[in-house]
Amino acid sequence: MKKAFVLVLLLISILSACNSSKLSFSEIDNVPNKVQDKVDSNLKLQSITDRGKGYYIVFHSSGDVEADFETQGDTVLIKFNETNLQDDVVKQHTFYLTTDPEHDVIDVHVNGESVPFDGVTVQ
Repeated sequence: MKKAFVLVLLLISILSACNSSKLSFSEIDNVPNKVQDKVDSNLKLQSITDRGKGYYIVFHSSGDVEADFETQGDTVLIKFNETNLQDDVVKQHTFYLTTDPEHDVIDVHVNGESVPFDGVTVQ
């Protein structure tokens, strides 16, 4: 009886892990060198694919950036809001996005406006 209970518990754990979401989005401070080498500072918005694991989203802004995301069907909507804009300073903001299989579209909005990627790089 104990063995059956342990097997059922193990099976439930495995199935739960298979159904867990891997959707995440966060700003990263330490960009790997192999990614930083592919960043083009002339592009405002760039996507660098991490060999099918996720995406580095690089956003160059002349101000502070607040970021958020949500899903809408098969789309991941990334929202960047810029504040404290300065003409002479452009900073790189790098985010890492992982998606679930059902999300195959990435839509980025900057200050409420949809903005296309200036460059998409596969590493």
